[in-house]
Amino acid sequence: MFARAALVGAVVVGILAISEGPAGFRAMQRQLAEGHLHAPNLSLLAHAPVLLQLHLATVLLGFTIGAIQLLGAKGTTMHRLIGWTFVLFMMFTALDALFIKDGPTWRVTPIQLFSLIVLVGLPFAVLAARRHAVAAHERGMMGIYFGGLVLAGILTFTPGRLIWRVFFG
Repeated sequence: MFARAALVGAVVVGILAISEGPAGFRAMQRQLAEGHLHAPNLSLLAHAPVLLQLHLATVLLGFTIGAIQLLGAKGTTMHRLIGWTFVLFMMFTALDALFIKDGPTWRVTPIQLFSLIVLVGLPFAVLAARRHAVAAHERGMMGIYFGGLVLAGILTFTPGRLIWRVFFG
């Protein structure tokens, strides 16, 4: 499973590099070489657009709630309650991500493709749970958690992006 996620991550990073063109790719290489880990510069987040701040909040809450779901007992009333909360956060996260601008003009980025996958995958995963198709539900929700949150989150550390600048820029 890790190998599959690493491969998907490598493909998305490649798509990001190609979508930026040669000049953008050289800029990413330069930022990677010049970057250094430092204490988070939270002022960058404080000055970010409100939509981006909301997105970050729902991502962090979804990530936390999802981790609780992964570690907790399955099939209980609490699992269903937390699960519906996770679904709501993920729907909001995926929807608002579609409207986040990358730079001065709005354009769809490869990372936003994860939003489309989440928006399509969530109803199928919920439907699988409603039909008691436990294996399908588990696969769907694990894919949403690890693809839509973990992998997409790792990709936000691409040089030049806001999260990269918060920790490395």
